[in-house]
Amino acid sequence: MKSSFSLAAVAGCLLACACGQEPAVTDRSPAEPVIDAMRMAVLRQAVLDNGFVRSAALRVRVDPAKREVGRLLFESRNMSLDGTISCQDCHLDQFGSTDGNANAVGAGAKGEGPGRMADSEHRILPRNVLPFWGRGSKGFNTFFWDGKVTVANGKIVSQFGDSAPSTDPMIVAAHLPSVELREMIEDSSKIRQAYVTESVGAAATIQKKLAAHFAADKSIGPRLYKAFRLPPDRIAFIHIADALSSFIRDEFRIRPTRLEHFVYDNGAISKQELAGGILFYGRGKCSTCHNGPYFTDFQFHAVAFPQAGFGKNGFGVDEGRYNVTHNPFDRFLFRTPPLFNVTKTAPYSHSGSVARLEDAIIAHFDPLRFADPGKMTLRERADLLERLGPASREPLPASLSDDEVRAIAAFLAMLDFEKNLGPHR
Repeated sequence: MKSSFSLAAVAGCLLACACGQEPAVTDRSPAEPVIDAMRMAVLRQAVLDNGFVRSAALRVRVDPAKREVGRLLFESRNMSLDGTISCQDCHLDQFGSTDGNANAVGAGAKGEGPGRMADSEHRILPRNVLPFWGRGSKGFNTFFWDGKVTVANGKIVSQFGDSAPSTDPMIVAAHLPSVELREMIEDSSKIRQAYVTESVGAAATIQKKLAAHFAADKSIGPRLYKAFRLPPDRIAFIHIADALSSFIRDEFRIRPTRLEHFVYDNGAISKQELAGGILFYGRGKCSTCHNGPYFTDFQFHAVAFPQAGFGKNGFGVDEGRYNVTHNPFDRFLFRTPPLFNVTKTAPYSHSGSVARLEDAIIAHFDPLRFADPGKMTLRERADLLERLGPASREPLPASLSDDEVRAIAAFLAMLDFEKNLGPHR
């Protein structure tokens, strides 16, 4: 990208001025004042050139009444057909709005966070829980690891085809978890016989039942009627999804970070964070994909992360975007994840196979560090080879030292929200 090359050139010049080499990234002592100020100016400009804006500019205001009923829906296990799981069970504050597990554990399991794994038989999902930060805020219109809900040429593209229930992609996305097998519906022969079909009709049947449950709920029902100004018999799942979206939009909105204060208010930055920022926008090429106001291009890319779990395609394979488009060029591609609060949302990757943020960075340029071919099955080695192909065609960063990786991780920590917000504040 133009901004990346520009930053690399300027940063290289600055480093040459500083006796020809970059200071160790673990050294937090002040750099030479003039050089330090110049490098900070370069970093601020690079952040802005790559689309960063103040958090307040991304906020979508919501109806307070819809938000409040949405909070109750988010916490209610009646969001699932058999009443065994709520949205909140997989999106917890203490894990940065995820569940802290590699693979999600769906309907029927008990416990919280990693504790759900003890009751995970037949309930493990093939992918890692996505954090909610920024979902449905301004410009955030592509959802899920494989982008199965997105906007293209002004139209919503989703599993609903031409029958999308709303013109708001966030509301469309909010329709899907409630009818996802294993996620919010237990996978049983009875359920498969009654509801697993090739049309959206079965999903509509399930969601009609859920809407009726909430309309009849003594606590939630009256709030629904008031928020949407409708009588009980007019409440439909579109209103459930609308209220839920209102809560998620507001509860998980982007908030001020240290990076925002550094860029806009001349806030402080450590020597290590500064070095990491220069690498992020320069030689590391991170901003090629992690750009824009949410640090994602909302496009689909391949990184040869280790695969954990059985995978969306079974047998330890997940073909990512291909499962949505059936385009062979989309095999093993996943949506670039946003980076707000990234230090709090471990484990990482679509299958949660990477425990440390530093290792997630390393996997972009040295994925073989995590492979032990001698301990892999033939199938696993074949799968790794297939994933390495698409990954090798990405704009790979230069090889980075461990100190440089730690510096990038330190810079990314500047994207953590400044305040630890309590539950549903």
